[in-house]
Amino acid sequence: MKVLFLASLGALLAVFAQAQKDPHFVDGRNTIVHLFEWKWDAIASECENFLSKKKYGGVQISPAGENLIVEDPFRPWWERYQPVSHSLNTRSGDEAALADMIKRCNDVGVRIYVDILLNDMAGLSGTGTAGNTADPASKSYPGIPYTNENFHETCDINYSDATSIRNCELSGLKDLDQSQDYVRQQIKDYLNHLISLGVAGFRVDAAKHMWPQDLEAIFSTLDDLNTEHNFAEGSRAFIYQEVVDTGVDAVSNTEYIDFGRVIEFKNGAELSRCFRGSNPLHWLVNWGTGWGLIEGEHSLVMIDNHDTQRNGDVLNYKNPKPYKAAIAFMLAHPYEGITRVMSSFDFNGSDDGPPNNSGDLNSPLNEDGTCASGWVCEHRWREIYNMVEFRSVVAGTNYTKWWDNGDNQIAFSREDKGFVVFTVSGAINEDIPTDLPAGTYCDVVSGEYQDGQCTGKSLAVDASGVARVSVSSNDENFAVAAFQVNARM
Repeated sequence: MKVLFLASLGALLAVFAQAQKDPHFVDGRNTIVHLFEWKWDAIASECENFLSKKKYGGVQISPAGENLIVEDPFRPWWERYQPVSHSLNTRSGDEAALADMIKRCNDVGVRIYVDILLNDMAGLSGTGTAGNTADPASKSYPGIPYTNENFHETCDINYSDATSIRNCELSGLKDLDQSQDYVRQQIKDYLNHLISLGVAGFRVDAAKHMWPQDLEAIFSTLDDLNTEHNFAEGSRAFIYQEVVDTGVDAVSNTEYIDFGRVIEFKNGAELSRCFRGSNPLHWLVNWGTGWGLIEGEHSLVMIDNHDTQRNGDVLNYKNPKPYKAAIAFMLAHPYEGITRVMSSFDFNGSDDGPPNNSGDLNSPLNEDGTCASGWVCEHRWREIYNMVEFRSVVAGTNYTKWWDNGDNQIAFSREDKGFVVFTVSGAINEDIPTDLPAGTYCDVVSGEYQDGQCTGKSLAVDASGVARVSVSSNDENFAVAAFQVNARM
């Protein structure tokens, strides 16, 4: 009987693991946008007025739990990563505003994923956004409450040792002991409350710094998603985890794939090298696991995030031409990792916080829908949102008819649904075979398909499927041409 019980338990955990890799996108939608530091009411409006109309599948929001107010430097972005309690009150809004936003986004088919901080508590002393206090010297956080006995011993991380990575303090933050039943219960209560409000899942910050067995024990016992928010009965929270794996670390991202997806950092690093011209584009012919990426069914991919865009190793909005090209390739390629794009605010120093008025966040959008001063709104760039739609149109197809010039020019089809061309250097003036049906198609990167006409370039495909391609690396959009069957004239 014990053997049967263990077998049944193992089967159940396997079902949960697979279910926790599903982002619960509405049909025809794809891609998560990280609306970094947006207010909850602004996100609700963006779901209704833009994201739901442009095929976006969901939004990653900033941490929803109370964080420390950091005055020096004044309200930096990273204060959101100094947790004080699980009270849902931050500079993005209170619990009522959060609940309203989640409902409004779900009502228009846009899912919400919360960035969650389970590894540690604030490393600085002071008062949080809900009025609770933090005293890291004594490891006292009465807003939950956590006391000294709920934490690992203070120590500095040795990145060559897996135990040290998971038990010592990251950037001076006090390291919670998730093996304790009490700590697990506080975390589960917090996550279950968010699930009751209608969230679809969680981005797990610093997962690399927690033991996989502890995380699995927590996530496998969470409540099912709330069916009042248009989730199917028995749906599980989507889990995607921050596990930075450079290939030489003592901790591997594969240790975390039994209960959710992991964020594949190699995606942004390698595509940034290619579209900066450091590595030739023709090497991308075997993009995916051939480049050391984890299998797509286990991954979430991006070019940059709120951390990496500040360290200079990956492309970001400050280099728009190669950045948009790298994102376009990520969205055009059939590698099956869930895609995420960044929506930033402008920064000059690495500590810079979001645009605000004495700490109160400014609106990211003007009344006419344009991006407000200080915000970047990459997800509203035509070259990005049209490629999100491209990914939906070509979903379920393989890439075919690969073409390259042996260097920095490539093209490929997505069977009979789409076709893309990239050049990092030089012009392409070639007859290139495609799998598109004969016809004239709009380039949805250089323009829009509106009322049966192209506002940008067009491409003619003859009866044999050959297209005459003319693009240049001097073009405005770094010579990325994308054509899909929904933009056929």
